[in-house]
Amino acid sequence: MEALLNQFSYGLFFWQFIILVIVIFILGKFAWKPIVEALEQREKSIDEALNKAELARQEMARLSAQNEDLMKQAREERDQILKEAKALKDNIVNEAKSQAQAEGAKLIEKARIEIENQKKAALAELKGQVSTLSLDIAERVLRTQLDDKAKQQELVNNLLKDVELN
Repeated sequence: MEALLNQFSYGLFFWQFIILVIVIFILGKFAWKPIVEALEQREKSIDEALNKAELARQEMARLSAQNEDLMKQAREERDQILKEAKALKDNIVNEAKSQAQAEGAKLIEKARIEIENQKKAALAELKGQVSTLSLDIAERVLRTQLDDKAKQQELVNNLLKDVELN
């Protein structure tokens, strides 16, 4: 270290000091401002990015809340639609039951009328057979005994006993 102190030159020191001041001045004049501006721009862009990230986070929170609201509304609408569908189903089933009962009542009434008509037809046929039988009896009576009324009456009574009416 003493060797360095012995070789120390004030002239060289002075010129190095001047060159250093000139370099600092030139750097300050031409390089320092762009470097500081670049750093400030970088700081601003970082701040803007942080602000945008915060806005994006807030927007995501808002969208998430909105999505939850939409999901809740969709569930409510689904429940409402299911209730309406169930009510419609019950209404259709009840209507079908009442219609089936009405249809059954109509069929029963139709069958009753048909039975009544068949009964009337059977009675008419029976009356026709009775009248035919009566004519046959009358014909037999006339053939056997045209003169004797007592025998005719007895014959008619016997023939009527043979015929049973229900």
